[in-house]
Amino acid sequence: MEPVILAHDLGTTGDKVSLVSDQGEIVAAATAPYGTDFGSGGRAEQSPEDWWDAVGRASREVLARHSSRPKDVSCISFSGQMMGVVALDGAGEPVRPAIIWADTRSQEQCDRLVDRIGMSDAYRICGHRLNPTYSLTKILWLREHEPAAFGRSRKFVQAKDFIAYRLTGVLVTDPSDASSTNAFDQQTGTWSDEILETAKLSRAVLPEIVPSTTVIGTVGRDAARHCGLVEGIPVVIGGGDGPCAAVGAGIVASDSGAYLYLGSSSWVSLAAEAPLHDPSMRTMTFNHVVPGRFVPTATMQAGGASVEWFADVLSADRAADYGALHAAAARAQAADDGLFFLPHLLGERSPYWNPRARGVFVGLARHHGRANMTRAVLEGVAMNLYTGVRAFTENGAQFSGVDAIGGGAVSAPLLQILADVWGQPVRRRNVTDAGSLGAAVVGGVGVGIFDDFSVAPALSAIETEIAPDPAAHTRYQRHYARFLDAYERLEPWFDGA
Repeated sequence: MEPVILAHDLGTTGDKVSLVSDQGEIVAAATAPYGTDFGSGGRAEQSPEDWWDAVGRASREVLARHSSRPKDVSCISFSGQMMGVVALDGAGEPVRPAIIWADTRSQEQCDRLVDRIGMSDAYRICGHRLNPTYSLTKILWLREHEPAAFGRSRKFVQAKDFIAYRLTGVLVTDPSDASSTNAFDQQTGTWSDEILETAKLSRAVLPEIVPSTTVIGTVGRDAARHCGLVEGIPVVIGGGDGPCAAVGAGIVASDSGAYLYLGSSSWVSLAAEAPLHDPSMRTMTFNHVVPGRFVPTATMQAGGASVEWFADVLSADRAADYGALHAAAARAQAADDGLFFLPHLLGERSPYWNPRARGVFVGLARHHGRANMTRAVLEGVAMNLYTGVRAFTENGAQFSGVDAIGGGAVSAPLLQILADVWGQPVRRRNVTDAGSLGAAVVGGVGVGIFDDFSVAPALSAIETEIAPDPAAHTRYQRHYARFLDAYERLEPWFDGA
């Protein structure tokens, strides 16, 4: 058998693992799901042991599907959900469930940190607003609300870092994930002493930062048994899911264009030679997994999650009804008939950075049915992401068209709405597992299978291109103004709820 890269994408709903050939082709894939504990007050937690169990199940399944032998695996690499907190004790074991990116309980801690350091200064240092969706204030929340668990904690890491540690016994992180914590200085490439001193946290509780392509160690005996592998396979640390998805979409250089990820959370992003700071702080900038490059990004909390939620509300069998709902929505009216949806089911990051924001239907009338409401949800996602597109272009970014990836990109009606709202062509790339493909490229560069990241654009092709309808774009410009106005009018209500 030919050598393969085993690439894991530890997402919000499960571990998506791919076997990728030395030519960059995904030859087999498997997914092992896990659950999330959502609760009142903004709780969103997952079990790190569930992640580890999923990694074992998915690894065994994908090898069986391709009839690959464990000794054919040339390296293992990772993409993972970002902005969370896995608290580990001195033995490297979790002291409590992981607090994931969607958790917003640390607003009070965030507000105090903003008062001490200032939002604009924090944005200058780390390329992000201070916000409770990031790791730093989650750690501060843990210190205040669960002092016993905090006292037992010796390191705070991200999802992929924990799994890489379980495989190798080596605990590190990479710049892309470090840049998702609110504790990283993008100018120096190190943890920010200024922010950590303000937060009264020691550098010692955060892991060493190494390049994303670093071989951090090899698979140990117990981990090999758990995953159906052999000892000694090199493990490359990889990166956060956003920057890895950018590689999977071929976005590795400043002239690569922009891409749109339609997953549970959704974002529009591009590659750049330097951080792109928006004076209004609507967007943020992550470090890329490509050394020396950055990933300006506008992320909404509930993109695909809004679409999935509404399908769940209408049908017990989301998969069976998904296509029919979208087909009906393509023929229905929403904003054109005064119906809008604010897609803030999990609070919001870009552009409002308000964890208290909530989902709202505005303008609902008696004659509106499920098709109208479905279209309103799709339009709400498109209009919310449009703010990020505008922020990029207003700050000098230039691109003609956006490449769409992720599960939501299978919906032609959604892509048409995106094209019409944005006034940009939207191209669907024929890659469904961009995160794991990107992780495979990172791993391949790390062990020398690929010379560099320039191989990435050729690993996926444009499957279809959807052009905007100029008349529809003109109408959506008016609708977009009303969409923004609806949020502005409701924001005091959100904040007082």
